[in-house]
Amino acid sequence: MLAVEEGQASPAARTYRIFGLGIRSEIPLPELDEVRLEGSPLVVIRFGPVPRPLNGNEPQGLSVASDGAVLNIVAVARYWIWGGSEIIIEPCSGSSERNLRLFLLGSAFAAILHQRGLLPLHANAVEIDGRAVAFMGHSGAGKSTLAAWFHDRGFNILADDVCVIRTEAGKVLAHAGIPRLRLWKDALELTGRSALDYEASFDDAEKYNLPTQSRPSGESIELSQVYLLVKTADAAPAIARLQGVEAVDALVANTYRGRYVALIGETQRHLLQCLALVQKIPVFRAQRVWGMRGFDEQARLLEDHARAIISQR
Repeated sequence: MLAVEEGQASPAARTYRIFGLGIRSEIPLPELDEVRLEGSPLVVIRFGPVPRPLNGNEPQGLSVASDGAVLNIVAVARYWIWGGSEIIIEPCSGSSERNLRLFLLGSAFAAILHQRGLLPLHANAVEIDGRAVAFMGHSGAGKSTLAAWFHDRGFNILADDVCVIRTEAGKVLAHAGIPRLRLWKDALELTGRSALDYEASFDDAEKYNLPTQSRPSGESIELSQVYLLVKTADAAPAIARLQGVEAVDALVANTYRGRYVALIGETQRHLLQCLALVQKIPVFRAQRVWGMRGFDEQARLLEDHARAIISQR
């Protein structure tokens, strides 16, 4: 792969904060609130040419070389991610700005986070009694539906789908992410809303953005505990604490874009991060019954359990 010249975003670029990082971006990011940055941005996002493999063969997804990583999304864009500090976007002809932002704030940013040595969990985070509580799980586990339940009851949503964790001065912090929830049409309608009133998350899919009340995107709060959401068809709802290796494995398995870790060469660092986290923060397995029947009761069980744990910490 050939290196390209390091650059800066244009003077007209806008500034934001997300996941605790200052951003200067040439592509507008309406999902985020614009802020005034103090000092230099930590991540610059700009348009430009992205280097191609010398042999002409480029896989779909993320590929890594000595001078950075390239995320190739067919019919959308190619993103060059390097040094944990810059993302260069080369859009494909006809790609919508919405889809450019989707992969920029998702997979491309995941690579930046891993390059910077941060821990992004595939989780939503809700502020309960002044602490962050994270709910992680695979796609379809019910993270966003549960977060929408909390949101509709007046709780702040700290993060949707990606919850970035960092330890500072002995405290484990969860950073504010994008102030919205992404819900499939059926889940949105279960909350009493109509898809006609919301913007689609990306082209040609029935997933919609639900703006949320949340802390400013530059803020972070102390993390109290983490829940692994697991669906079951034939057992009652139950919550049990995971210990030792089982807890570490749950964090490793539910790291956002976890397959990037080995590609970037951070496997040992990532494992040690997860180990350190379970030594400070309890991790619980929350078993919930498949489907929406009884969802309200199960969500209240989680809320009560979360409040009880927070009161003990």
